[in-house]
Amino acid sequence: MSSYKVKKTPGNTEWFMHDRFGMFIHFGLFSMPARNEWIKTLEFIPEDKYQKYFDNFNPDLFDAKEWAKKAKEAGMKYAVLTAKHHEGFCMFDSQYTNYKITNTAFGRDVVREFVDAFRAEGLRVGLYYSLVDWYHPEFPIDVLHPRRNDENAEELDRGRDMKKYAQYMRNQVRELLTNYGQIDILWFDFSYKGKDAAPWRSKEYRPWMQHNGGKEQNEWEAEELLKMVRELQPEVIINNRTRIDQDIWTPEQYQPLDWVKDKTTGELVPWEACQTFSGSWGYFRDEMTWKSPKMLIDLLINTVSVGGNLIMNVGPTARGYFDYRANEALSVYAEWMKYNSRSIYGCTMAEPEFTAPRGARLTQSLDGKKLYVHIMEYPHAFLEMNNMAGKIEYAQFLHDGSEVIYYENAFTTDQDTKETAGMVAFAIPAVQPNVIDPVIEVILK
Repeated sequence: MSSYKVKKTPGNTEWFMHDRFGMFIHFGLFSMPARNEWIKTLEFIPEDKYQKYFDNFNPDLFDAKEWAKKAKEAGMKYAVLTAKHHEGFCMFDSQYTNYKITNTAFGRDVVREFVDAFRAEGLRVGLYYSLVDWYHPEFPIDVLHPRRNDENAEELDRGRDMKKYAQYMRNQVRELLTNYGQIDILWFDFSYKGKDAAPWRSKEYRPWMQHNGGKEQNEWEAEELLKMVRELQPEVIINNRTRIDQDIWTPEQYQPLDWVKDKTTGELVPWEACQTFSGSWGYFRDEMTWKSPKMLIDLLINTVSVGGNLIMNVGPTARGYFDYRANEALSVYAEWMKYNSRSIYGCTMAEPEFTAPRGARLTQSLDGKKLYVHIMEYPHAFLEMNNMAGKIEYAQFLHDGSEVIYYENAFTTDQDTKETAGMVAFAIPAVQPNVIDPVIEVILK
């Protein structure tokens, strides 16, 4: 069994740390301008100008069953959908707002169809709910708000009551947790400082702004919010973006090199790397920094090799389907996971006694019986691993089950040091097999 002791959390993270791989879906009105999900604030768009997206939103090609099928084929075990993003538009039939999908020409509850379709494919379901809301009339104008630079911004902000907004949030989260069956993940986003934040935010601060121009746990009334969530669905997984630690830590758009730890206690924590196929979360028609197939596979391997999960984002088009670039990226995972998923599911960081060869990463099954050597920089003829002699029962390439012959103490001499003691040399083909990052499955004694 894995010797790593992970911090105990309120929700059920056991399945999460087994399944390892999920799909994020950012879908909303921002899919229509197709140039960043933050467009409303990046371009300082007021409500009357943003209204055209609501008036014309009709994702007529949306098919939740097709989405679920693609996620499952890609080897993803769970999915998280934006029920409400920062723009304030709701993808579900909330009784607390008219700014929702069922009031558009489309007229259907996307969250309902999403949870039903993904559950039918045997996938866990999660919902993203933005703490931020640039539409709600009670949400105070702050350093990220689209109206922050308006000449009359102070006047617009006058009388806005954060407590009323916090109650609105609780009402909607209650709907999501009572009207749609079991929700496995509740993904809140996000808290931020204002006046004392990084320069790109703090420069937008104005003296009249409430809460120093930002919002954190006190403004969200996070303790009350989280208490309600736990009462409704005790086992749901919650991230820590209310600024109160819960079940999972969520580093975004960067890749940790080691297991993420609780900054206060130093404990290992359940964590999830949040990444995109390209540079944007929402559909971005002209964005060109799409990751290569090898980068996609490397992200998954690197994450699991240090004890984490990977959630990869898809931004559907305004008509509701995944565009060709997203489908190509998903097909990369589908092809690789079809043959190599054993090195991901039910795996974690290898025990300290095992050291990865140069250009490789290790994962190990949670029961400790199998070690997986992910060859990310393919060497010539031999792959050498120290401290492995006497520990191997059998070795094979995972993608085709072909035996990998190995030699123990192959290079032993009188000059050997502790660094080369117990070396094993795996005899691998001179030319890399036709697979990204081929994996050697080592059955341990």
